[in-house]
Amino acid sequence: MSVQSKELLTVVEEIVNHTTITDVHTHLFAPEFGDQLLYGIDELLTYHYLIAETMRVSDIDYDTYWKMSRQEQAETIWEALFIHHTPYSEACRGVITVLQKLGMDVSTRDLESYREALGRYPLEEYIALIFEKANVSSVVMTNDPFDEQERKVWLSQTTRDERFHAALRIDPLINDYDTVYKDLQAWGYQVDADLTESTIQELRRFVSEWIERMQALYVAVSLPDTFVYPEHSVRSTLIEKVILPVCREHQLPFALMIGVKRLVNESLRSAGDSVGKADIQAVEALCKSFPTNKFMVTMLSRENQHELAVTARKFRNLMVFGCWWFLNNPTLIEEMTAMRFELLGTSVIPQHSDARILDQLVYKWSHSREVIAKVLTEQYERLIEAGWNLTEEEIRRDVGQLFNDNFWDFINLKLS
Repeated sequence: MSVQSKELLTVVEEIVNHTTITDVHTHLFAPEFGDQLLYGIDELLTYHYLIAETMRVSDIDYDTYWKMSRQEQAETIWEALFIHHTPYSEACRGVITVLQKLGMDVSTRDLESYREALGRYPLEEYIALIFEKANVSSVVMTNDPFDEQERKVWLSQTTRDERFHAALRIDPLINDYDTVYKDLQAWGYQVDADLTESTIQELRRFVSEWIERMQALYVAVSLPDTFVYPEHSVRSTLIEKVILPVCREHQLPFALMIGVKRLVNESLRSAGDSVGKADIQAVEALCKSFPTNKFMVTMLSRENQHELAVTARKFRNLMVFGCWWFLNNPTLIEEMTAMRFELLGTSVIPQHSDARILDQLVYKWSHSREVIAKVLTEQYERLIEAGWNLTEEEIRRDVGQLFNDNFWDFINLKLS
């Protein structure tokens, strides 16, 4: 059935809001990982965005804050950002959205009542509730074999919740090899500080074994804004001789998240990271030099987004995904999504939540769906004005591709 311009926004919003989503990048954990799965109002309030915002409007010193219990930290943030100031920043509004979607009366501003009401849910019931409210079918975790707590769970070979997929994160291997090679030695891998041929083979074995153990959907790394490829460095050698050959063997994408400046303010701890403009030529060089490898790329700087989208037009082995981290704000999501749709059509993954706390799935996808529906509607309106006969079935197809199929099709893409 064709869709008329006057009813278009209603139709698009209905389809966007009711299409389930595969969230391709999060920092969530399946329940078998125990306390590594973060959830609940206290965790939601002590998200690193809100810590940084609190320090801007409060005279509390860093050491005093870090000595508080989690509940005390949450209460401090609630008072600073939600009681003494109007909570219209995206991170603050996100908390309000979660509370409202979960049935809380946000007009009361009563933190203790929210804590009590949400604390009544058993964990499994709460996970199901959050997935339902977010309309998310599954999420992809970020899994680090160098994290000892996480490593123990993987080695125990417990059955994993099917809603939680794995991604093998190899930041320590790529960015800190001169330290972690000693861990690899302790785990029985015959590696040296120097990247000899035998060490390269052992490192490939390590990555391959963990891909298989996790049943990872892709291999991922977070890289600084200074990342360059090619260059004469340990990082470049490891990417070229270890990661890319193993990814080719397993037909998995290599996901590069580029543009992080770590701990520009160390007193903020995990809230102290920042953003820098990176060199897009590194992405071009990788896609061109390794045409049978698949690359998923997201970049942290707004200034990199146009170049990245243009690069994706040139290389079918490059999939642009999400509005990462500091870009996960409605004004920037709208700008980036519109530009990507105009340059790449439907061949992008427009968003991922990057959620660190389970509850964040609710607000990150609620806010993003609203923006994506708006941008899609504007694109469709231009088509209709040009005489195109757009049908509701075509809109459903497009949204299904953007929210699910593009990711799974890229995962299964065979390049030769």
